[in-house]
Amino acid sequence: MRLRNRDKSALSYLYDKYNAALYGVASRIIKNDDITDEVLQDVFVKIWNKIDKYDASKGRFFTWMMNLTRNAAIDKLRSKEISRSSKTDSIDDYVYTFDRENSTEMSTDAIGVKTLMDSLVEDQKFILQKIYFEGFTHAEIAEEYDIPLGTVKSRLRSALNHMRKRVA
Repeated sequence: MRLRNRDKSALSYLYDKYNAALYGVASRIIKNDDITDEVLQDVFVKIWNKIDKYDASKGRFFTWMMNLTRNAAIDKLRSKEISRSSKTDSIDDYVYTFDRENSTEMSTDAIGVKTLMDSLVEDQKFILQKIYFEGFTHAEIAEEYDIPLGTVKSRLRSALNHMRKRVA
């Protein structure tokens, strides 16, 4: 692989071919273009520096890059650098604001997530929204909203079980 040989033209090729897809992954997690650009730059630096850690027997190269991007975006979102105000958007903002031109994914509304979420009790819906759409950890929800950690986990488990039954 040319990247392992430190061929800069390979990195340039990789960027040209995959930056839009990886940007889409990061932008669905981080709703700020400037921060998304920063995360994407960090991801390509990580790809360059950690190419020796990629193991083809564990999965496709694109999947590895997507996982690096997703993890970097989540790390950035959870960092102290990102203000708490970015965690107050409603679920509707996340359901309807993604770029259909750069994505082959179906919208969450098209696959029925919004309808499934509407079938949950408010406590369960709140937990799911905070974890999956706003990037909170279980512990952050427990601390910020003064809910016992066990209760957060139980509500999440109940919500997911309810949604699984509705989908099956």
